[in-house]
Amino acid sequence: MHKKSARPADSIENTIHTYGDMLFRICLITLGSSSDAEDAVQETFIKYFHKKPEFRNEEHRKAWLITVATNRCKDVLRYQKRHQAINIDDIKSFVSADTDSSILEALLTLPEKFKTVLILRYIEDYSIKEISTFIGRTPSAVKMRLQKGRKLLKEKYEKEFM
Repeated sequence: MHKKSARPADSIENTIHTYGDMLFRICLITLGSSSDAEDAVQETFIKYFHKKPEFRNEEHRKAWLITVATNRCKDVLRYQKRHQAINIDDIKSFVSADTDSSILEALLTLPEKFKTVLILRYIEDYSIKEISTFIGRTPSAVKMRLQKGRKLLKEKYEKEFM
């Protein structure tokens, strides 16, 4: 009988421990709901477990996980098709205390493609090159989204909170 070799449990546990919080923050800010974010992260790790992908290095693993998680968030947003009520207090509990909550509120109102790059760049501190890998766009496209996202964020912030 042929037995499938399994990945050691500590490898999966280590991956969850290493990347779970980061993926949760990305999904939480993207989706605006902790329960939806938990589901998206859980589905990301389920896909990771079932597919058992091979990675060149840890950066490749991280990029794959972020890509799967953000794609799952896009699927959820497409399914919802309408803005849902966002519990800003829920999000604030997972964002550092020095973050201005009114800026965070304005960020949550941006279109998903701008919100994602702004979160990855300014909250998760990824480089433009890393973000381009995660979202499957060129570095120049990421720069343009960051520029447009910052402009939209400034307009919304000034309009709604000043």
